[in-house]
Amino acid sequence: MINHVWGLFAHPSQEWQEITGEERGVGRLHLWEVMLLAAIPPIAAFIGTTRFGWSIGSGGAVMLTEASALQLTVLSYLAMLAGVAVMGGFIHWMSRTYDANPTLTQCIMFAAYTATPLFIGGLAALYPVLWLGMLVGTAAICYTTYLLYVGVPTFMNIPSDEGFLFSSSILAVGLVVLVAIIALSVIMWGMGVGPVYIR
Repeated sequence: MINHVWGLFAHPSQEWQEITGEERGVGRLHLWEVMLLAAIPPIAAFIGTTRFGWSIGSGGAVMLTEASALQLTVLSYLAMLAGVAVMGGFIHWMSRTYDANPTLTQCIMFAAYTATPLFIGGLAALYPVLWLGMLVGTAAICYTTYLLYVGVPTFMNIPSDEGFLFSSSILAVGLVVLVAIIALSVIMWGMGVGPVYIR
């Protein structure tokens, strides 16, 4: 999977064709790489929130305690892996509607490849500044959406018009999964599993 990261940014259409042909045989071997890429945003956020902190207005830097940041790092990492797995499961379930027959592992890998810009964009959390996070996050979301719309017809071997509908369905479910993760975070914060700040 790592060797495809550059190709997804440089020439996504060609890279999706290579991925589709390759993953039919070795999809299960790349799952550990998903775990590695999904670790980038939480680790970057841990470093950024415990070493640099962020400033609001003219006040001093606000940071998290290491214990609090570590707890949030583990939870956010698990949420990312769960999000990729849920999206892969949905893609696999929906593929039957379009007479495609990828395996569940291949669908999870497709979800992970599509989320690659989000994983790489997580590096912005090393320096937690609001404007930088918003800029990088918006760009990552836009490119992830682009990869989804370009990749679905190739991966599922379906016409472009059906691929557009399939991609739109995946995008809608992705938004629902995101809202569910945010709601779960709020519930957990209410139960005491939240950030502990230091100045």
